[in-house]
Amino acid sequence: MAATTSLTDESTSKYAQVGDFRLHYNEAGTGPAVVMLHGGGPGASGWSNFQRNIGPFSERFHTLLVDMPGFGKSDSVAVAEPRSQHTARAVRGLLDSLGIQQASFVGNSMGGAASINFAIDFPERIDKLVVMGSAGAGQSIFVPQPTEGIRVLNQVFDNPTAEGMRRLIQLMVYDASFLTEGLLQQRLQAALNPGHLEARRTSSSAQRNFATELGTIKAETLIVWGRDDRVVPMDTGLRLLAAVPGAQMHIFGQCGHWAQFEHADAFNRLVMDFLSR
Repeated sequence: MAATTSLTDESTSKYAQVGDFRLHYNEAGTGPAVVMLHGGGPGASGWSNFQRNIGPFSERFHTLLVDMPGFGKSDSVAVAEPRSQHTARAVRGLLDSLGIQQASFVGNSMGGAASINFAIDFPERIDKLVVMGSAGAGQSIFVPQPTEGIRVLNQVFDNPTAEGMRRLIQLMVYDASFLTEGLLQQRLQAALNPGHLEARRTSSSAQRNFATELGTIKAETLIVWGRDDRVVPMDTGLRLLAAVPGAQMHIFGQCGHWAQFEHADAFNRLVMDFLSR
């Protein structure tokens, strides 16, 4: 395997045909398989969410950053069912194509909901489950809905502009001082993909209600949250903690919706140790 310092989006970029569409993923490392699923904001992709994690993880794991259908470099797909269900099946198809029988999942936001969906529908295919700022746990009882982050996210989907994207990324994190113009432009250009925009407009907005199914999850589960998350408030993570058998939770202070990005070093140590147990 190449040294992790040489890993780039381009050098790790691969595609797989899954059913009727082509799925893009970044792949690095050997060992037990770990699938990382990004959030559902405009311009999101596996690389944009997990670029600070793939290097360290690839030293110990066969690491796959998957662009969910309709995001990143994957094909634009109009989805007629809850997106978490569609993504879970797509990832199962990817694992089948790669000959991977079982993988651990690390999912952020909407990717967390897809990871939960996978754990419920395909329990024999998942080892361990890690979710960060995950959707799928219901609404906060303390924060008015929709949250500030979700309101701005929807505005940027409807009208992708540099100003709107900057505001959205600032809402995603506790401290926006590290955000670069390069990251902003990367996300904005991806958000302007006309195929993805049209697919979102014609896709179902239905969400699967996991409330009665969380107790069936058998995978050992780690829940990670930012105390200052303005997209999916922390109390929804406590609902997951109460419902998933044997789950444990780690809360990062001075952290927003992107724990894996904002606190990358601590996150990498925490999650890799959990997956290695």
